[in-house]
Amino acid sequence: MAKKKSLVEEIESEVAVAGKKTKEVIEQVVEAVEEIVVGKKDKKEESDEDKKERIEKLKAKLKEKAKALEGKVSEAKKVDIKEEVKGDKEDKKDTLVPIEDYLKASIHLGTRVITPDMRSYVYRRRADGLAVFNTALLDDKLREGAEYLAKFAPKDIIIVCKREAGWKAVEKFAKTLGIKFFTKKYPSGVLTNTNLENFFETDLVFICDPWLDKNALADANRIRLKVMSICDTNNFTQGIDCIVPGNNKSWKSLGMIFYLLTKLYIEKRKLDIEVPPVQEFVEGWDNLQPPA
Repeated sequence: MAKKKSLVEEIESEVAVAGKKTKEVIEQVVEAVEEIVVGKKDKKEESDEDKKERIEKLKAKLKEKAKALEGKVSEAKKVDIKEEVKGDKEDKKDTLVPIEDYLKASIHLGTRVITPDMRSYVYRRRADGLAVFNTALLDDKLREGAEYLAKFAPKDIIIVCKREAGWKAVEKFAKTLGIKFFTKKYPSGVLTNTNLENFFETDLVFICDPWLDKNALADANRIRLKVMSICDTNNFTQGIDCIVPGNNKSWKSLGMIFYLLTKLYIEKRKLDIEVPPVQEFVEGWDNLQPPA
């Protein structure tokens, strides 16, 4: 019995992609193999002719079960990419944009590193090791992020983005809403040192990466300002009050995030501002294609 269990586990590890439904088929195949190799105790005295006939029947049974298993594996490999990144089989009908747009923007792709802080947002790993966010959850967290952001007036927000991939989107977001922004370099001390000529006060510091924008995060924490941040799978979230999970390395992803935050902020605060099209946040948007 122990031998059978070991063999089942070994085969399962090789065809894990087939999922739980294959276990029953695997066990049946193993039983057929054992009947061929070991034989039944009550058939020790059977004639060579009867033994040969029994073995032929068992071989046929084994081939039948193996074929069934092959079908299960093939079926499991045919996975809809939209289902994979959503993290469940139920369609989320009311996403902010079609799921294909999230895929085009690569908002769902994380890094090969997953911190304990970000594990709850991750659905799975790809074969190449990249973490994949649960896109349905990202959609929900974007809504929550917009709700949080809308609590603050534009004059009471600053946004900081050191990563070049986000400069275009951040500038469009900030200029559309009238928010003070810092790209390329954040001038340390502008929030904490009252002796500086460019010192100013704010209520919310919005950063694009807790690691690259760590100086702005540290200043905000030092004087107990609220902090909102886009966080990738490799980020730690200590000192952050509102997390918007998602790919913060890609210009496409950052463009989509800031397009949606701009649109939702205008709607929630009922601002008399026209929402710029996504093409102004993501260069070459019309030519992008979702992964096959």
